Amino acid sequence: MQFQLKSKFKPTGDQPEAIKQLVKNLKSGTKDQVLLGVTGSGKTFTLANVIQKIQKPTLVISPNKTLAAQLYQEFKEFFPNNAVHYFVSYYDYYQPEAYIPQSDTYIEKDAKINEEIDRLRHAAVQDVTTRKDVIVVASVSCIYNIGSPENYENISLELRLRQNMKRKDFLFLLTSLQYQRNDIEFKPGTFRVRGDIVEIYIVTGEKLLRIEFSGDTIAKISEAKPGTVANYKLINENYKLFPAHFWVTPQDKIKIAVGNIKLELEEKLKQLKGQGKLLEAERLEQKTNYDLEMLQETGWCHGVENYSGHLEFRKPGSPPFSLIDYFNYFNPKGSLMFIDESHISVSQIRAMSVQDKIRKQTLIDFGFRLPSAIDNRPLTFAEFEKRQNQTIYVSATPADFETKKSGGHITEQIIRPTGLLEPAIEIKKTENQIKSLIEEIKKTVENKQRVLVLTLTKRLAEEISDYLAERGIKTQYLHSEIKTMERPEILKNLREGKYDVLVGINLLREGIDLPEVSLVAILDADKEGFLRNKTTLIQTMGRAARHLNGRVILYADKMTFSMKSAIKEISRRRKIQQAYNKKHGITPKTIVTDIRDWGFSKKEDVAEEFWAVHDKKLLEKEMKTAAKNLDFERAAEIRDLITKLNKK
Repeated sequence: MQFQLKSKFKPTGDQPEAIKQLVKNLKSGTKDQVLLGVTGSGKTFTLANVIQKIQKPTLVISPNKTLAAQLYQEFKEFFPNNAVHYFVSYYDYYQPEAYIPQSDTYIEKDAKINEEIDRLRHAAVQDVTTRKDVIVVASVSCIYNIGSPENYENISLELRLRQNMKRKDFLFLLTSLQYQRNDIEFKPGTFRVRGDIVEIYIVTGEKLLRIEFSGDTIAKISEAKPGTVANYKLINENYKLFPAHFWVTPQDKIKIAVGNIKLELEEKLKQLKGQGKLLEAERLEQKTNYDLEMLQETGWCHGVENYSGHLEFRKPGSPPFSLIDYFNYFNPKGSLMFIDESHISVSQIRAMSVQDKIRKQTLIDFGFRLPSAIDNRPLTFAEFEKRQNQTIYVSATPADFETKKSGGHITEQIIRPTGLLEPAIEIKKTENQIKSLIEEIKKTVENKQRVLVLTLTKRLAEEISDYLAERGIKTQYLHSEIKTMERPEILKNLREGKYDVLVGINLLREGIDLPEVSLVAILDADKEGFLRNKTTLIQTMGRAARHLNGRVILYADKMTFSMKSAIKEISRRRKIQQAYNKKHGITPKTIVTDIRDWGFSKKEDVAEEFWAVHDKKLLEKEMKTAAKNLDFERAAEIRDLITKLNKK
């Protein structure tokens, strides 16, 4: 299928020339180029037009999950008939495994996986393997290891009508794909068996698959949407079933990998014992042998990614397989990469492997992991660059790196089609800045407009938010400790007026689309540093550039170099827009965008809904059987599930 761009708008302002130049460079083979686009100039629309004209699979890398969510929604609206996906870290909470030698403190890996995001990740990867009209919007975590694309493809199960296969062999294959049998609670990544019928809840959560056997032959293949009343429709073509986990290795290769892991373990134990580290040796032996037993029995274990080098037969020190490798493996003719807010994203990508290596090396030195665990890591920056296809770096403030790498291929998009100017800037003293802030907030809120307040720390953001709330101002804070799925909902609530003020640190900078915000207040603007440098100040000021009355207040006692540079650049851009407006007779208008429903908000569990319709009687029968067998704990679990379903 071809990319089909749908929009009621046509390119205007700087957009037509920007699209023309970017496409021309791509077609001529330019590897790297920059789109310098200011806030509100329609950068995403420009990129959508580029995708439409080039017709290649596209990976969009964003610096954080919140901005990735916004971009995902925008691209999904531009390409409603194509495959647009969201791929970010699936942890709501993540504490990596670590060891602190100074205090002899071992910190076990502790994480809460968001099952909805996990399903979205699988959906993204599966479409990358099967479609060419695919756009994946990802956070920088896409450079982490997710397993070999070759293994992922080879272990996938191809199902076809009248295929000779025994039901027991099929169930074994399902288990080897890491689908779990669960006849009580049917949910993504599970299957259930009823006689000659096997029902599978696809790991992406998008559909149910039913396989009907007649003797040793697949007689029927049908599918249905979760939650529907047994509305299965027959499938006449073949169906490819992908693994329920990314790190899945064929059984014949697992035996070889286990043997190699044992050899490495023997070598490391000999080394530790030779150093007199008997405790470390015992610890490593016990932990590794337990994992090996799980691998041999089930093909998977907790922390299986730490053995990924062996399971993928990679040489020590060789790069892991990331989402980028899937794009390259399944698209030999090439794909596109957009790095959004590149001034931040590139720095993050550069630092990730260094930080990961330091933590892992300590675990290895003290017997918590084998040396090969260090090969479960993100790509180094050099490895990332080697895998890049044609790339467009997108930023209102591109850094020196991408400017130099583009070799002068910089396309500016300064003009806003709406005619909006860069915000007016005012500097106020820090003395009594909170009192002044409250007065400015009240004036803004009276006009039914919103406010962003930028602080230097999370704690200060929370304290100011609480302080404003005590004074009757509808306020909420937003920082990195707010769960992924809650952040877009908070931004939506601000736009709808449930909050009038949002207080944050750096999540309220790059790319956030909040046209109702007319005031951005930056506290302690003269504290020179990362959060108050030229780039950050320009990005933060840009949050007020989507409103006709946009203004910025810098609370500062002195004029820093960063402040002076940022104000100068804002002034330059303001003059360019003023000249354009005068030439074309444009009257500035506030940007109006729809308030989108966040597509991944909490939903009723469709699996439970399905069971409620179909199998409540089976559950009751199972409960009575468990009670009859004196398995009261099992009976109580089923009773609670039935009660929960009845309430729903």
